[in-house]
Amino acid sequence: MKFNYIFFTCVLLFVNISTKVHASFQQDTLKKVVVTDSSSVVKTDSIKKKSKPGEITDVIKAVASDSSFYDVKENVMYLFGNARITYGEAQVDAGYIKVDYKDNTVFAKGITDSLGRFSGLPIFKDPSQGALTADSVFYNFKTEKGKIFQVYSEQDGGYITGGKIKKQVNDEVHMKNVIYSTCDLPSPHQHFGIVITKGIATQNQIVTGPAYMFIEDVPLPFVIPFGFFPKPNKRASGILLPQVGEDATLGFFLRDFGYYIGLNDYWDLTLKGGVYSKGSYEANAASRYTKRYKYSGNLYLSYSSRKFGVEGTPEFENPTKDFQIRWSHQQNPNARPGTNFGASVNASTRGAFKNVPGYSYQQIVQNQLSSSISYSKNWANSPFSLTTALTHSQDLSTGTVSISLPSLNFSMSTLNPFDSKERVGEQKWYQRIAVGYSMQADNQLNTFDSLLFKNESLRRLRSGVQHNIPISMSSKVLKFFQFSQSINYSEKWYFQTIRKQYVARPTPMGTIDSVALDTIPGFRRASDYSVGGSLSTKIYGMVNFKKGKLMAVRHVITPNVGFSYRPDFGQAKFGYYDSLQVDQYGRKQAYSIFENSLYGGPGNGKSAAINFGLDNNIEIKVRSAKDTTNNGIRKIPILQGLSVNGSYNFVADSLKLSQLSFGGRTFFTEKLGVSFSGSFDPYVFYTETVSGRLQGRNINRYRWQDGKLPRLTNFNFSFDYSLNSTSLGKNNRANNPPPPGNNADLFNRVNAEQAEQLQQISRNANAFVDFNIPWNLSFYYNFNYSNSGLQKQLVQTLNANGDFNLTPKWKVQFNTGYDFRNNAISLTSFSIYRDLHCWDMSIRWIPFGPYQSYSIDLRVKSSILQDLKLSKRREYYNQF
Repeated sequence: MKFNYIFFTCVLLFVNISTKVHASFQQDTLKKVVVTDSSSVVKTDSIKKKSKPGEITDVIKAVASDSSFYDVKENVMYLFGNARITYGEAQVDAGYIKVDYKDNTVFAKGITDSLGRFSGLPIFKDPSQGALTADSVFYNFKTEKGKIFQVYSEQDGGYITGGKIKKQVNDEVHMKNVIYSTCDLPSPHQHFGIVITKGIATQNQIVTGPAYMFIEDVPLPFVIPFGFFPKPNKRASGILLPQVGEDATLGFFLRDFGYYIGLNDYWDLTLKGGVYSKGSYEANAASRYTKRYKYSGNLYLSYSSRKFGVEGTPEFENPTKDFQIRWSHQQNPNARPGTNFGASVNASTRGAFKNVPGYSYQQIVQNQLSSSISYSKNWANSPFSLTTALTHSQDLSTGTVSISLPSLNFSMSTLNPFDSKERVGEQKWYQRIAVGYSMQADNQLNTFDSLLFKNESLRRLRSGVQHNIPISMSSKVLKFFQFSQSINYSEKWYFQTIRKQYVARPTPMGTIDSVALDTIPGFRRASDYSVGGSLSTKIYGMVNFKKGKLMAVRHVITPNVGFSYRPDFGQAKFGYYDSLQVDQYGRKQAYSIFENSLYGGPGNGKSAAINFGLDNNIEIKVRSAKDTTNNGIRKIPILQGLSVNGSYNFVADSLKLSQLSFGGRTFFTEKLGVSFSGSFDPYVFYTETVSGRLQGRNINRYRWQDGKLPRLTNFNFSFDYSLNSTSLGKNNRANNPPPPGNNADLFNRVNAEQAEQLQQISRNANAFVDFNIPWNLSFYYNFNYSNSGLQKQLVQTLNANGDFNLTPKWKVQFNTGYDFRNNAISLTSFSIYRDLHCWDMSIRWIPFGPYQSYSIDLRVKSSILQDLKLSKRREYYNQF
C-alpha cells in the first residue's frame, strides 16, 4: 500500500479546506451593512470610506428566514434561522451567523430547535473551491486567523471529517485529529486519522505528525511516525510500489511496479512491469488523454514472456511470448459537426488472455477480437457521405486474422431525379423513379497470426473496387397491391486475375490429377446487371367472441411474388470465364477468372426465376383487469413472422426449384421468447460408393413423385426465459430504501445534496451488482438438427445464469450450462459479492474444467485508494 502517497493526498486536501475558508471571508474592501428590519431581506448602503487593514468595508448581502438585526452600539450584525451571507460568488449558509465589525470577526454555527434537534450547520460554497460543512467557524479578518471545528467536505473523491483546523498568518494551517476517508458517510467505515500531534501545511510544504489507518474504528498497526512533503500544487509523477507474492508455476514475483508520469493537464502515462524467479517477465504501458469538448481516449500496450514447465524442458527453454494492444478514442459530436473520428482497437496474440494473470473469466474464454479505426464525413445539404476505416477481426481459437487496410465507402442516398420540389398533387409514375449510388473499395488480408509480419502474408492481399447503382420504382396496382420494379447495375474493378492449368502427376500408385494456379497482374473490370419486380399485399382476418376473456383472434397474411432476370455472364463474349481440363480423360469445367477475388465475379448461367413467399402473423385480444391502460384490453402475440420462402428458375438445366425455407418467432410473455427456422429439400438425394467412399448428390426428381415428403435438411429451435423478483411485483426495496436507523443524527451533518447521496447508497451499493433485486434467473435452450443426406447431426445445449441475495448485503451469481450431445457440463463459474459500502469484496470461482481457478479481492471502491486492496488468487494454469 502506498501510505506516503495516500497521506500526502490527505494533508493536501486539508490545506485546500483552510484556504477555502480564508478565501471565503477575506476581502480587501467591504461595505458597511445597515439592517432596517427583521425581514428576510437586508439592504446595504452605498457609502464608501477609507478602509484599514482587515476592516470590513465592502458590500455584504445578508438574508435570514427567522430574524436579523444590527446592533448599532456594538457594531454587530446577527442573523438567525437559514441565515445566508453572499459576497461575490462565495456564499455562507448557517443556522446562526454573527458579524462583528468592531472586532473584525465572523462566527457561524448550527442551532438547536425547541425539540432539541441540531440543524443549520455552516455550509460554505465557492465555485472555485467547492463546498464544505462544519459545526462552527470563527475567523478574524484583521489578524487573518481562524478556526474550523468538525469539518465535513468532499475533495477529489475523498472526504474530510472531524477534528480542528486553525488558520494562521502567512497562509499557514494547523490541523489536529482530522480524518481523511474515501467513505462518504459522516462516520466512515475506513479512514486515515491524524492523531496525538499536529499537522502543519504551508503554501509549498507539508509537515505531519503520526498517522495510522482505521477500519470500522479499529486502528491498524501501519503507522507513519512523521512526514515531510513538498506541495507542488500540480500533477506529480511518482513510483508505483510492486505486489509481492508467489505463483505456483512461474515462481516468486514482483509485479505491477513502475512509474507514473503526469505529462501535462491533458495526458498521462503509467509504466509497469513484473519479474518472476523462474525467468518470466512482463511489461505494459497505459496512457490516458482528454481535451474537453473535443476528444478523449486511452491506450494500452503489453508484452510478456512466460516460461512454463521445469528447467530443461522444451516449454521452459522456448518461452511463450504474447502481446496486446488496446486503443479507444472518442470524438465529441460537437467538436467538428459533419465529421467524426473514432477508434476501438483490441488485438492480441492467441494466448495473451490465457497466459497472463489478472483477466476475467469472460476474457479468458472469448474467441473473437475485433478492431475499427474509422473516419466519416457527411456533406451538409447534400446526399453524399464518406466513410473510411481500418478494421481487424481475429479468431483466437484458430489463429486466423482478417485485416482491412483500409476500406472506403462513398455513397449517395436515394434520389428522385424526375421529381420536383414545386410539384402539386400526387407523383406521376416517372416521378417515383429512385436512383442511388454506392462505391466500396477495400484491401483485405486474410492470414494467420503466426504469419502476420512475414512476406508470405503480402501474397494473400486482395484488393478491389465495387460500384452499385440501384434504380427502383414503386406503385399501387388495383388499389390493394404494391408493385415494385428494380434494375441493379454492378461493376467491379480488380488488379489481378487467375488462370488454371491441368497437371497430371505420375506416381507409383497411378496418375494424380492436379491444378496449377497462376496469378495474372493487370486491371480488369467485371460488370453485371439484373432486373426484377415484386407484387405484395396484406390479407386480414378477424374472429370476434362475445363471451369469456377471449375477445378476438386476428390473422394477417402477407403473400408476395416476384420475378428476377439475370443474363448468362459465363458466355465467351464477356471473357469472365475460362475452361479447365479436370482429368486425364479430357473432361472440362468452367471457372471464373475472378475466383477468390474480393467481391467475386458475375454469375455463370442465365437466371429467370420466380420468387415467392408467405408471411403470417397471429395475435389475440383478451380482457384483463390488471391492464387499465388500454381500457382493460390486452393484445397477446401468438405467432410472429411465420414465413415460407422459395424460388423457381425457369431456365436452369435441372434442379429448378430451390430449397424451401421457413421460420417463425413468438413472445408469449415479455420474459419468454421462442424462435425456430429450417429448410426442406424437394429433390431425391442419390448416394453411391466411389473408391471406397460414400458420396451423394441431388438428382432431378422430386420426392413427392415417389410418394415422399420433402427432406428436412436443417431445423433450429431455441427459447430464452428470464425472470426476476421485480417482474413478479414482490420487491419494493428499490422504491423504499431502509431508514438510516441509529445513524439518523448523522444526516444532520450534511447538506441536502449529500444526504440524497447517502439515501442512494442502499439503492446502488455496487456499480456492477444490483442488491435491490433479490434474484434474477435466465435460461437459454438451443436445439439444432442437420441432415446433409450422408450424415445427420443433433446438437442440444442448455445455458443458465442468474443471481440471488443470500442476505440484503450478500449476492451470489452463477453461470453454467449442459451439452446434451457430449453429456458434459459446460464452463461453470460462481461469483460472490459483499456490499461493504465503501469497500468491494468479490469471490470468483470456476470449480472444474480446463479453466479451474479462483480469486478473492477486497478493495476500496475509491480510485484514489485503488492500491489499498487484499487479493488472493489461483490462475487456471497453476497447480493446487
